[in-house]
This record gives sequence, structure tokens and C-alpha cells, in this order.
Amino acid sequence: MNSRILAGAIALALPLLAAGPGVAASSVSSPASSSPASDCALPGRTGWTDEGHTTDATQFQQPLGTKHVLMLFVDFPDAPATGDLADYYGQLAPAADWMRQDSYRRTRLDITPLNRWLHLPQDSGSYGFQRGISFEQHEAYVRQAVEAAGPDVDFSRYDLLYIVPTRSASAITFSPTYLYDPAAPGIVAGGTRIKWAVTFGQDMYHWGPKVADHETSHTFGLPDLYAFDGTDPHRYVGGWDLMGLISGPAPQHLGWERWKFGWIDDRQVACLPTTGSRTVRLRAIERPGGTKIAVIRTGDTTAYVAESRRAVGGDTSACSTGVLIYRVDTSVQTGYGPIRVINGNPDATPPEGCRPLDMAAYQPGQSFTDPATGVRIDVRHRGPLTDTITVSKQ
Repeated sequence: MNSRILAGAIALALPLLAAGPGVAASSVSSPASSSPASDCALPGRTGWTDEGHTTDATQFQQPLGTKHVLMLFVDFPDAPATGDLADYYGQLAPAADWMRQDSYRRTRLDITPLNRWLHLPQDSGSYGFQRGISFEQHEAYVRQAVEAAGPDVDFSRYDLLYIVPTRSASAITFSPTYLYDPAAPGIVAGGTRIKWAVTFGQDMYHWGPKVADHETSHTFGLPDLYAFDGTDPHRYVGGWDLMGLISGPAPQHLGWERWKFGWIDDRQVACLPTTGSRTVRLRAIERPGGTKIAVIRTGDTTAYVAESRRAVGGDTSACSTGVLIYRVDTSVQTGYGPIRVINGNPDATPPEGCRPLDMAAYQPGQSFTDPATGVRIDVRHRGPLTDTITVSKQ
């Protein structure tokens, strides 16, 4: 598959603050104390979507403020329009509520439907979705939808397109994201360059509206966290982030990604870039406020991150709660494990609907150590929406 295509959702063919008791108040580091958060920010090294903080602001859009989205509905000679446009819009519109909650109201999707069917000139099977679709085919698909909208549509009013096919178009199988190539002529409508579009497929009926949030996050520069190879596509993060398993039990964005997006401020990051020790009280990422992540930098592109997770908000079905620990490597390409969750309970038996990695959250009394880097994370105390931990590096 062309490296410029963002596969996004997995094709269905894949297997798919007072200190708490026992902790002295003076031992709890404030977000602004010790090393600045910038000392733990990692640069991207893949030249594409990755978990680094140096996202190309030309190639990807800024994930803050209101994003004006135009929704286009398309059909084909071999797959004529069926159903009501309002039903198609309603399938994806809840993505706006999800994004608003996930971003602590810092990002808003304003989705406007163009309430008419646009008739594309080619059969639905001719674009190559079933074969993975090339960048050139994908761009042609987006161009034809834009051209079919006609000159009366002012594309300069919108940041992003959602292109939704008729449900009868079974050949439009999955939902890739289009990112323009700044070095190519690209798609221009009325003097406006079309930079970003999500082209939905049949998998939207499996994943639900969160597929729109997953794909939109690609336009913000995030990689896929599910595996592109192997028998278990969810071996890296399980159901802990919708960039992995969209329908996972705790799919809100990881704290590291929220920091990358600007949804978490630097003052909410406890950073340990060199040797030393800190005790930190983390507030659950599902709720605003407080220190959100503790970062222990281990190299130029690597770090361990700890955050508090609770079964609230978008994570109400979480299979385990507590301290989630994961390793970030911003040199690893999308689909090959740029984030890997550490399972704190590998012997746990997952309940129905949960995967082994969904049981990963650490509890008070548990510790994580990595002798190779000298990193240690001890979980000290748990509150209703907080976890107190000590992080150290030798």
C-alpha cells in the first residue's frame, strides 16, 4: 500500500489536591515542579504519522479549536443511492460529541451535511478499495466527489471532508484518510486546496461513529496503534486507545497523545528526563484537571508513560482500572507498535468481551521495572479518580 495512504480503521477482513492516605502532602510533586515537560517531549522520526511532538503543521491539521467538516454523500452507477440522508448523517454525527469530551472541549467537530446525493462516474468496484487502494486512486475518488458537488459549494469554509457512500456500495469496504501531497497539484475547488478527507466505507457500520474520530485523528498526525502484521492485530495496546481497537472497552486517547494534541498542558505533565525520583498524584485522564501523565525519558525517541484510567466518560466499559503504563518510541512507524502497553496482570483471566491486555492496569502495591533503562514505577495509593505513584530512574 502507498505510504501516503492512511488505512485508519482495520478492514473487517483482519482478526480484528490533598494527598491521599499514607502519602505525605510534601512528597506529591506539582505539575510545574522539577524538570520542565519539554525535557520529555520526543521528536518524530518517521516522516509521517507518529507519536512525536514535531508534527508537520503543513501536512497535518492543528487539533485545536473548531474543525468545520463538510459531509458529502455519494453513489455509483453500479450502486445507486438507498436510504435517507439523515440516517447516514446520524450514523457519524455522534463523533462530534466524542471528540468534544475526549479533548476536554478543546476540539470541536462542526459537521455540515450537503443534503443531496452526488453521482460519481465510475463503478464502486473500480477504485480499488478491496485491493487496498493506491494514493492515486484515492485522490481520484475524492476529486470526483468534490467535482460532483459543483461550483455552488464554497469549500473554503471547511477544514475537512467526510465522504459517505451509499450503503449499497459494498465494494467501498473500509475508511481510509486522504492527506494531500504538498508537492503535487492535488485537488483544487474554486481556488481552495482540498487537504484532508475521510472516505468512509462499509466498516463504519461495524465500528460506529468513533471511526470518524479515529480517522480524523490521522489528519492531526496520529499513527495506527494496531498491528499491520501477525495474527493478533491488537497486541500492542489492546482496547486502550481508539487508534488501536476502535470498539475497545476503554478507547479514549492515551494521555501521551492528548499532550501531543495540546489537550493536556505542559503543566499537567510530570517529567523525569534523567536519573532521580518523583512521587506524583495522577488524575484520571477521563476527567479534566490535575496532573495527567508521568513521563520517564529513556532515550532520544523513547520514554515510559504512566497515567490513571477509570471506567468513566468514554471508558465506562474498561476491563481494568488503575495505572496504565506504556512505552513510547517515536521512531517506530504506524502499525508497528509506536506505543506498547505493559501488562501489569498477565495472569489475569479476562472477563467476556475483554482481551488479556485490557487487564493491564496496575494497582497499589504493584511495581514495574525495566533493568535495561533503570526505570521503576511503584503504585502507592488509589483514590476515586486519582492514583499516586513514584517514578524513578537509576
